[in-house]
Amino acid sequence: MLIALEVSNFAIVSQLSTEWSAGMTTITGETGAGKSIAIDALSLCLGERSEAAMVRPGAEKAEVTAQFDIRHLPKAKAFLAQHDLLSDDECILRRVISHTGRSKAYINGSAVTASQLKSLSQLLIAIHGQHAHQLLSKNEHQLQLLDEYAGHFDLLNKTKSLFKQYQSLKKEHAQLLQLQQQQQAQQQLLEYQVAELDDFALEPGEYELVESEHSLLSHTQTLLESSQRELQHLYDEDNGNAYSLVQHSANTFAELAQIDPQLSPVADLLFEAAVQIEDAAAQIRRYQEKTECDPNRLNEVEERMAKTLELARKHHIRPEELAEFHTQLVNSLTKISHDSKRLEQLDSEIESTKEEYYFTARQLSDSREAAATELNQLISNSMQTLSMENGVFEIALHFDADATPSASGADKIDFMVCTNPGQPIQPLAKVASGGELSRISLAIQVIIAAKVTTPTLIFDEVDVGISGPTASAVGLLLRQLGESTQVICVTHLPQVACSGHHQFFVAKFSDGQQTHTQMRQLDEQGRINEIARLLGGNNISQTTLSNAQELLAACA
Repeated sequence: MLIALEVSNFAIVSQLSTEWSAGMTTITGETGAGKSIAIDALSLCLGERSEAAMVRPGAEKAEVTAQFDIRHLPKAKAFLAQHDLLSDDECILRRVISHTGRSKAYINGSAVTASQLKSLSQLLIAIHGQHAHQLLSKNEHQLQLLDEYAGHFDLLNKTKSLFKQYQSLKKEHAQLLQLQQQQQAQQQLLEYQVAELDDFALEPGEYELVESEHSLLSHTQTLLESSQRELQHLYDEDNGNAYSLVQHSANTFAELAQIDPQLSPVADLLFEAAVQIEDAAAQIRRYQEKTECDPNRLNEVEERMAKTLELARKHHIRPEELAEFHTQLVNSLTKISHDSKRLEQLDSEIESTKEEYYFTARQLSDSREAAATELNQLISNSMQTLSMENGVFEIALHFDADATPSASGADKIDFMVCTNPGQPIQPLAKVASGGELSRISLAIQVIIAAKVTTPTLIFDEVDVGISGPTASAVGLLLRQLGESTQVICVTHLPQVACSGHHQFFVAKFSDGQQTHTQMRQLDEQGRINEIARLLGGNNISQTTLSNAQELLAACA
C-alpha cells in the first residue's frame, strides 16, 4: 500500500508531500490545475521513461520518492530479498532526474536500474489511464485482459517458452537448409578431392622424409665412389696411405722420446691418430657394404615426389602442407554430412515441439474459456448497473489448431456486446458508443483489478464520458473495490469524488514569475465545498452545499 509520496521540482510542482491511507482516495481540482501531476510523478518513480522536460525550469534536478507498506505483500518481499534490497516491512522507491534528462533509480537506498524499478512496481501498484477504453477494441489487448483475469501465468509462460523454442528450431533449420543448398556443389567437389587424396594417402611429415630419401638415393653412386677413393688415401693404398705415414711418424717420435722425454706426448698423439684413422677406415667399409644403388626405389620415390608436387600445385599449396590440407577437406566434408543429419534431427525436434506447443496452447485455451464464462456474467451484470439495463457481454473465443504458433497461443478473441434489446450481439468496436465503451472498459478494469488483487490501484480520469446516475454507480463500484484494496481515483465528477473515503484537492496559482501546483487533503468541510464546486461551478450556493452534503452522506 502507498503510504507517502514526496515530489520536488517536478514539472510545475516545486514541493509536494502527501500521506495516503487505505480505502478509496479521490483527487479533484479545477481544469488545468494538474490533478494528474501526482500520478505522473508516481509513474516516474515506478520506472517510466524520464525526460529533461520533467525537471522544473530553473532547477538542477527533480526528485520523486514513494513509500510503501509491504507487510502483506509476499511477492514484493521475495523480489526485494532476491535482489538484496529487503528492508523491514517498508519499501522506499526514489527517482532522480537531472536537468540534462539523465536519471538514477533507488530501492531502499540502493542504486538499481529503471527496469528493476519497473519490475518491482508491478507488484505494488497498477495504473489505469483515461485512454484505456481506446485499447479495448484491439484483440491483443482483449486477450491480455482475459489472461490477467484468468491468472494462468504458468500456462502462458510455458506457451511462450515453447513458442520461442519452436522459433529457434525453425530458424536453425532454415539457416542449415540454406547452407546445405549452397554447399551442394561444394560437396561434390569435396568428395572428389577427398577421394583423390585418400587414394594417395600422404601421411603428415611424409613429404619431408621422401624428399630426404630422394636426395640420398640420387647421390648414392657419388657417395660410394668418393668414399672408396678416400678409403684408398686413408688406409688401402700400398704407397703412402695416411695410416702408414702417421704410424711411421709415431714410431719415429717414440724412439726420439727415449732420448728426450718431452717428445713422448707427440708420439702418443700420433699413435692415437693412427688408431682413429684405422677406425674411420673400418666405418667406411661398413658404409660401403650396406649402401647400394637401387634404381627401382629411386623411381618409386621420384614418382611419390612428383605426385605430391602435382597435387600441391593443383590445390595452390606447398607440398609439405598437403597432408594437413587433406585433413581439412575431410573435416569440411564431415561437417556437411553432419549438417544433413542435424537437418533430419531438427525436423523431428520441430515436429515434437510443435505438438507440445499445441497441447499446451489447448490447455491455455480451456483455461481462457473457463475465465471467459465467468467474465461474461460479471461484465454483463456490471454493464446493467452502469445504465445499460439490457447490456449483454460475451467473449468469443476460438481455438485455431491450424494457426501459426505465436507467443500468446492459438486463440482468436473478440469482445462482443449487445447494448439494446432486439439487437444481435456484435463486436464491441462496431456497436459501442464512446460513452458505452468507456463504461464497459471501467467495468472490466474494476472486475479484473478485484481479481488480480494488486495492493494499490490508480484510476486516472477513467470516468470520462459518464454522468448522472451512471457516475453514482461508478463511484459505488470504486468504493466497494476500495474496501479491500487501496484505490486512488483522479476524477471531475462529484458523484465519484464523494464516494471516496478520503479526498485531495489540487490547485494551481502563480506568483507572477512562476506557476505552482499544490495538493492538500480536504477535511469534512473542505470536501463539502469542493463537491459543491463540482456540482455548481465557482458560484457556490446554499443549494449546492446542501446537495454536496447529501451526496457525501449517501456515500458514507
